[in-house]
Amino acid sequence: MPAKPTQPPGIVGYHAYLPGYRLQRGEIAAAIGSSARGVRCVAGYDEDSTTLGVAAALPAVRGREPAVGSVWFATTDPVYADKTNATAIHAALDLPPDIIAADLGASLRSGIAALLVAARDGGLAVLADRRGGPAGGADERDGADAAAAFLFGEQDPLARILATASVTAEFIDRWRAPGTPDGATWEERFGEQRYTELADQLLTRLAGSGSESGSGIELGDIQRFAVAGSNARAVRSVAKIVQQATGAQLEGDGLTDAIGHAGAAQPGLALADLLDAAKPGETLLLISLADGADALVLKATEAIAADRGEPLRAQVDRGVTVGYPQYLLWRERLAAERPRRPDPDRPSAPFAWRNRRYKLSMTGGRCGKCGAVQFPLPSICYQCHAADDFEPVPAAGQTARIVTFTVDRLAYSPSPPLVSAIVAFAGGGRLQCELTDVRGPIRVGDEVVPTFRRGATVGGIRNYLWKARPINPVDPTTPDGAEPES
Repeated sequence: MPAKPTQPPGIVGYHAYLPGYRLQRGEIAAAIGSSARGVRCVAGYDEDSTTLGVAAALPAVRGREPAVGSVWFATTDPVYADKTNATAIHAALDLPPDIIAADLGASLRSGIAALLVAARDGGLAVLADRRGGPAGGADERDGADAAAAFLFGEQDPLARILATASVTAEFIDRWRAPGTPDGATWEERFGEQRYTELADQLLTRLAGSGSESGSGIELGDIQRFAVAGSNARAVRSVAKIVQQATGAQLEGDGLTDAIGHAGAAQPGLALADLLDAAKPGETLLLISLADGADALVLKATEAIAADRGEPLRAQVDRGVTVGYPQYLLWRERLAAERPRRPDPDRPSAPFAWRNRRYKLSMTGGRCGKCGAVQFPLPSICYQCHAADDFEPVPAAGQTARIVTFTVDRLAYSPSPPLVSAIVAFAGGGRLQCELTDVRGPIRVGDEVVPTFRRGATVGGIRNYLWKARPINPVDPTTPDGAEPES
């Protein structure tokens, strides 16, 4: 029997995530006696590239029928060297063990590479970054912390892949020595010249029909496009070239000005913004500029109008402003006063392994006899005392309400005070956990959602765990946030 023809793969789920804090660029520039306008997106004290990636990936994979075939993680700010960072994302998403989860190197081009690799095997591309630089400088001022995730598959995609193309060139544009936080760039006009040349070659490859390298794409059929890159002059010049060649509408213009440049995650943000604006039947083009030029051409399907999720632009103006000293403390570039309590112990590898489903994917269990839900998963039901008869129940993706809470101003926390709460999940079960992103007074009965964050780092080990954050937090009038109720 002849094989059935397969449809080209496409994006079956996606989500972009912006952390909830904003920092005025003028406050950063003032550190060196300069000035600037606008804001940059800032990750919270307990967010890093791995937790940002989980926050983006959860909505992208939740409720999707296609199995995740692989996980490809792109960041220029990895938490670990030697150890794979993508495995923590794999564990937090509670994915099956028989797939590969891998990092794609600490380069800006790794973002678009993750998209291209994941597209080939029905994988999940996770692009996440925290960007910084010398105090008060352009990299710190114009950077951003953000993430985006894209799940690829063949069944009922939101947008199908029509073509990809790449050109590569070695030239000095942006670089950073391994292990150092501060990078450097060559004069922007040099990079602009190289990238415009590469963009011309890229469009030629896309349009070339009848050749081995050409994809046969009609450039005039492209309705919307976006360009991502760290060289702002090059991005503007390439956008003009593409607009002249295609007559298409530029999307994402002003996104970098609104939140900053998110490094390896920037192509993901640009693609999410492009998909948010797309209409069924439109042809879309994403171009990424980093040590070469890469293109991804997609065609939006009818499904995109009904299954888009929360748009990226809805998150742009939703942040809470923090001060520059607070940002420096969160990034551990300033030393805070130590709490008058013992430091936390180093996480135990055997304990974390034995409790991995609860600790990393927040999975409890529902008793098969009485139906009681319990976190963490016990051996014996606390209600009916049945033994080893539980159905796994994930807390991730559920909502919960605060049953009681306390504010501890003496316990260790990188951003005191520490707020601990007992929360009751909508699907049953209670859990004691730490609250994070508490930006205003909280009350018993407030709604919260689980969020994957990091705890203390001891001996170089990041203690990842699940916390809860209030839904629709308000801007605090005092920096302490929550106050206990009597």
